Amino acid sequence: MASLIHLPSTVVNGELTPAGQRPGADSGDPQLRTLPVDGGTDAQIGIWECRPGGWPVVDRPNTETCYILEGKATLTDDETGTKVEISAGDFVVLPPEWSGRWDVTETVRKAYTIF
Repeated sequence: MASLIHLPSTVVNGELTPAGQRPGADSGDPQLRTLPVDGGTDAQIGIWECRPGGWPVVDRPNTETCYILEGKATLTDDETGTKVEISAGDFVVLPPEWSGRWDVTETVRKAYTIF
């Protein structure tokens, strides 16, 4: 039987585990920190933090939803050329086959689900 998962704000806002530089980074030094959560499914769930830097995303294989907890970044959509500034309180959906770019300008922390 599945159980409720609760992360108190002290955990969500606390120290995360270092995970190295974001693969594919081509600007800055986007060091990652994470807190994966086992939700009992194949979905990836957790808290993610990234220091300033940028990287391309090409034809993503899955869907990601995320809620930005803190920081700032620019997301650029390759298909339209649209640039979106994201910051605390924003909700983002990156669908399968999306291509674009992340440019983190202030360390971003987000709650995410990838499925």
